[in-house]
Amino acid sequence: VSCLCGSAPCLLCGCCPSAKNSTISRLLFTFFLFLGTLVSIIMIIPGVEKELHKLPGFCEGSSSVLGVQPHVDCSSFLGHKAVYRMGFAMAAFFCLFAVLMVCVRSSKDPRAALQNGFWFFKFLVLVGITVGAFYIPDGTFTSVWFYFGVVGSFLFILIQLVLLIDFAHSWSQWWLHNAGESNAKGWYAALCTVTVIFYTASITAIALLYVYYTKPEGCTEGKAFISINLILCLIVSIVSILPKIQEAQPHSGLLQASLITLYTIYITWSSLANVPTQHCNPTLLLRNSTGSAADPLTTWWDAPSIVGLVIFILCTLFISLRSSDHPQVNKLMLTEESGAGAGAGPGGAAEEGGVHRAYDNEQDGVSYSYTFFHLCLLLAALYIMMTLTNWYRPDESLQVLRSPWTAVWVKISSSWAGLLLYLWTLVAPLVLPDRDFS
Repeated sequence: VSCLCGSAPCLLCGCCPSAKNSTISRLLFTFFLFLGTLVSIIMIIPGVEKELHKLPGFCEGSSSVLGVQPHVDCSSFLGHKAVYRMGFAMAAFFCLFAVLMVCVRSSKDPRAALQNGFWFFKFLVLVGITVGAFYIPDGTFTSVWFYFGVVGSFLFILIQLVLLIDFAHSWSQWWLHNAGESNAKGWYAALCTVTVIFYTASITAIALLYVYYTKPEGCTEGKAFISINLILCLIVSIVSILPKIQEAQPHSGLLQASLITLYTIYITWSSLANVPTQHCNPTLLLRNSTGSAADPLTTWWDAPSIVGLVIFILCTLFISLRSSDHPQVNKLMLTEESGAGAGAGPGGAAEEGGVHRAYDNEQDGVSYSYTFFHLCLLLAALYIMMTLTNWYRPDESLQVLRSPWTAVWVKISSSWAGLLLYLWTLVAPLVLPDRDFS
């Protein structure tokens, strides 16, 4: 109990390697996010309500226990309504900590103890906010919160792209460095192979999008979205290997461009899966053929949503563990390689009685921005809320689920913003030659 109410070091057992206090804290907050996501997934699985009705004395309409008839409507704890309330609870939890942690400079700040300890009480706070969220009157809450989810998801998609660009650059530099040190052609062959695989997957995906999400007559929006993103991907791929760009950024190449292209095609696919026209959206046709207005559809595991869930998990873990090699990303996220937080003590790791513990590496300065980290998790909570509900907007009665054009335009515009962002990373050293873009 004392460990649950104390700091991160107590949570490591003897078999765990020594770790930084800041890393353990980020992983535990990410665990809270994943726990809320798991609860949301359970709530939206079809058939869960029927199973709850089988439990005696649990739901309204189930068999009584000791002659007492239950009066709890289980439908209020399931479906899109429940996912929106779980999303609200997680967003409120991380928003609270984002506000509390503003301007924390080191672990000597008393508020740093709230960030790195008291995990049992934090869990109780999250549970309390979640319970309170289910008491929010229906009314316009879900339809209004939908737009908060749209804005948050748009921002999180951009954060995903920043992380993806950083990962692609680090990946390319690592393999090129290994190739230069070992003078082995195998690294160059691997680099070319992965690049070809990414471009092949992208071309195949584009062909499938044209086949399944467009028709010879109509579907003008889908044709335009696919074609525009195809042209933009070609542009960034060509720009990445121009001599001037290569001279300014020797590590720039087709590996990064191929990965960004593949991600852009995924975003395009995800947006087309929300087109509200059945004629142009086979996924929408499949959903509507298995549900009705009287029995609202709650399935979420179509292919775009599954891929989105996997990307969400990887990106949140990336945010929790990753320390970038690039000054620009470090400046944005203030991660550990930025030079802050060197106060770890002799040898870096503190051991108590021979047991490996987490050690405080933030006495001289925080190793990541607490507020920015919580804002990232807040946006991640909104993104997974929209992903699990397929970006469908329920009406105020929660009886009809619609796929609005809003979701389509938000996703497409985020793909355009992402491509422009990547293009800027390529041309910035030429446009601003006096700045250090190493």
